Amino acid sequence: MENYTGLETVKHVGAMTLAAVLLGGNIVLSKVAADDGMTIRVMVAYRWIFATVFLGPIAIVVEWNKRPKLTWTVIVQAFLSGLLGGSLFSILFYTSVIMTSATFATAIYNLIPAMTFVIAVLLRFENLSFDKVSGKAKILGTIICVGGAMVLTLYKGIEVHMWPVKIDLLHHANETTAHKKLLAESGTFALGIVLAVTSCICYSLWIVLLAKVSKNYPCHYSSTALMSVMGSIQSVIFVLCFDREVSQWRLGWDRRLFVVLYLGILGSGIVVILMTWCSQKRGPLFVSVFNPLILLFVALASSLLLDETLYLGSILGGFLIIMGLYVVLWGKGKDMKASKIILSNKGASQKNDLEAPEDQGPCSTIKQGMTQ
Repeated sequence: MENYTGLETVKHVGAMTLAAVLLGGNIVLSKVAADDGMTIRVMVAYRWIFATVFLGPIAIVVEWNKRPKLTWTVIVQAFLSGLLGGSLFSILFYTSVIMTSATFATAIYNLIPAMTFVIAVLLRFENLSFDKVSGKAKILGTIICVGGAMVLTLYKGIEVHMWPVKIDLLHHANETTAHKKLLAESGTFALGIVLAVTSCICYSLWIVLLAKVSKNYPCHYSSTALMSVMGSIQSVIFVLCFDREVSQWRLGWDRRLFVVLYLGILGSGIVVILMTWCSQKRGPLFVSVFNPLILLFVALASSLLLDETLYLGSILGGFLIIMGLYVVLWGKGKDMKASKIILSNKGASQKNDLEAPEDQGPCSTIKQGMTQ
């Protein structure tokens, strides 16, 4: 087990805290862009286009001469990654943010680890392991997460006022905004819940797929850049199918330009670099532990900047989801430790098997005679 100095730990924690804040900024700013009249699909397309422009050169420089051959299998997996973890997930999730609230959608987002566990079990990538503590913990954590989601959805409770003064970034007087159009055309809070859950299922499927992608194409920056390219192409196709107004693509020196640059460069490019670095240093479990910080930041920022009302039900439901998340992660951590011990023992056993014949050979006999 690696030992880290205090300074190294501060760097790792600081990097993941910054990544969580940047991801929270994605969610808050998506409502600002939609309120300004930009459709979600165009915003998502710009996000992945700018992410590709930012990550592409980095992947070329950092992983020069390290990339394996690009096969059709890798291309298909990149296409699915771009769809499940990129374009489709982003469109569904950000639409749910508009139709519900930033805090609610982010709380549902924290169900992803539990959903990933369920999907992995259904696809037989993982066993339930009722006889192990880790297996029981993951099942219990999943149940707690589902309970938290039900509280979040069904119980509203009293209003919770956090700020004496609020800064509202939305133009509520503008009746032609994409936000109000979307609510008028498509529906209700219930549809927003369905979209949020569906987006999390897409993301969970992508996480399961990611294990295959990492095995076939073990270059993090290049695979992410390839995923961004696919996400960009898919997002543009979605826009051409549903949003044919050329004016939607126009960017000026305004909030729209700031939001799409933020989403592409900071909220995607920089976040990928920070999370990849921390995952390489401390492992994927360390990265997952910081997910609840996104919810905390979004809850604070949306109530201050978006004039969203925070309810007791949202706080209780979010707390249960976070508690369930940590129980699932604890169980996953136990599994990872057990796997490392098994691999270590297997490696030691193989080493002993290789060394055993040498001890019984002629040279061994000569050495024993010399010592005697």
